[in-house]
Amino acid sequence: MVGTEVLIAGAGPVGLTAAIELARRGVACRIVDALPEPPRYAKAVGIQPRTLEVFEGLGVLRRMLDASLQLRGQLVYVNGAEVARTELTLPADVPYGFIGLPQYVTERILRERLAETGTRIERATWLTTFEQDDSGVRAVLVDADGEHTVDAQFLIGCDGAHSIVRKRLGLSFGGAAFAEQYMLGDVELDWSLPRGYVIRSTHRTEGVTDDLLVCIPLPGRGRYRVSMLVPDELTTAETPNPDQLVHGFEGGPTPRLHHIQAVLDRLAPEPVTASKLRWSSVFRISHRIVDAYARGRVFVAGDAAHIHPPTGAQGMNTGIQDAHNLAWKLALAVSGDSAPKLPASYDAERRPVGDEVVGRTVRSAREGIGAGESDLDFVIRREAQLLIDYRDSPIVARAADRWPGLRAGLRAPDAAGLVRGAVTFPIRLFALFGRTDHTLLLYADDSAGTEIGALADLAAAARRRAHRHLDVYLLAAPGARVDDTLLPVVRDRDADFAKAYGATGAAAYVVRPDGYLGYAGWASSIDDLTEYLGATFR
Repeated sequence: MVGTEVLIAGAGPVGLTAAIELARRGVACRIVDALPEPPRYAKAVGIQPRTLEVFEGLGVLRRMLDASLQLRGQLVYVNGAEVARTELTLPADVPYGFIGLPQYVTERILRERLAETGTRIERATWLTTFEQDDSGVRAVLVDADGEHTVDAQFLIGCDGAHSIVRKRLGLSFGGAAFAEQYMLGDVELDWSLPRGYVIRSTHRTEGVTDDLLVCIPLPGRGRYRVSMLVPDELTTAETPNPDQLVHGFEGGPTPRLHHIQAVLDRLAPEPVTASKLRWSSVFRISHRIVDAYARGRVFVAGDAAHIHPPTGAQGMNTGIQDAHNLAWKLALAVSGDSAPKLPASYDAERRPVGDEVVGRTVRSAREGIGAGESDLDFVIRREAQLLIDYRDSPIVARAADRWPGLRAGLRAPDAAGLVRGAVTFPIRLFALFGRTDHTLLLYADDSAGTEIGALADLAAAARRRAHRHLDVYLLAAPGARVDDTLLPVVRDRDADFAKAYGATGAAAYVVRPDGYLGYAGWASSIDDLTEYLGATFR
């Protein structure tokens, strides 16, 4: 029997994503969670376009879309007057939009997918301590039967804002707490405002916001997750020390329907009645980030690594993408095919992302999303998490001189209108990606002199250097004369690929399993491509 190769503490959306990604690559992982049952509240409710691309790779996209509501935009009111209306429209190169889905549904779908891999969650089981050396991690778990010792190659802490893994690893968690307290409620509203729009309404006195209402639509007739400032009768007396870690739901009295109705009466854009309160809570917010996402063989992800205001639905999405970035690297390390420093690239790539998200959500919480910014397309793409850039990563190739195409480090865009033999309808570029291995995309335009034999030799050398963890496709311009007996050929019938990637001549792109470009350059140098692969593969 194969022992534990990766131990995951925490079975929320971040831990589940990590476990699915590892298990579908054949990694023997264990996932434990202190809660005896999954939570049943709508904590995180917004899912970003980039996360939907991740869910496509995990094999859960259809289930997520079936259960969700499309988020179409945002209406902003100040002192009762509409001051802004944002439409969440994305350009044609982005395959998915924004959706609203209660976190407990997201987790249920991910749990079902994890079960399909044969991996079960060990509930009412929590990690208490661990130690590590160069060969692995020894962790102590506690369940109803007492203490157990588990040996693993790696440990991932996805155990939330009060993470035991983070504390035992000795990571600092710098930041501060917001003085304000908030309340959440899951209710139905009978107003006539357009469905699918987030409603943000504030009251300002002399330019200072002193009252707040945010309503995020959820699937179901008139259903919203509402958040607002806590009334005096529910406010705890203590003001948190700025250095104190207070984040999440608090004990004590929970908001009742009349508390929520009182805020609606003050701030709703039109008269409205709230009903069917499913769940409510009082919560506080802190903003913090660790000084390192990893030490040795132990990693932290999601709220264990970064916490911040929920503005713009960045938290869960950022955590899911932490796990997505880390899992394929650990899977290669477990297989023995990774370069020694590949797991360490997780910190180099994801900590700058977390730092930017924490800073931005703090500003957005106080000023509103995109306040003071004029480029709406940029704001929407950024909030959709489509602009993440790993250009400074140690495993991303630097651009060659005078390279005209899309630069390595960026998200690999989709492209439509591709055709290939034996397929009677156009396909998408994303449909070519296996999502477990790297993908080498070679491009040949219709200029004279493209040597298919040389491209085939390049592909063969790259596959050897990647220990065969590499799929290869030749994207050919409509007029390119290429031999489909040497490489799988896909025609760029509508030139969508060439436009999206800036491809010309003979070019080469390597798309990583997490959907980012690790390499982009001319398809003329085997040495450049294999040198890049050497940073990822042993």
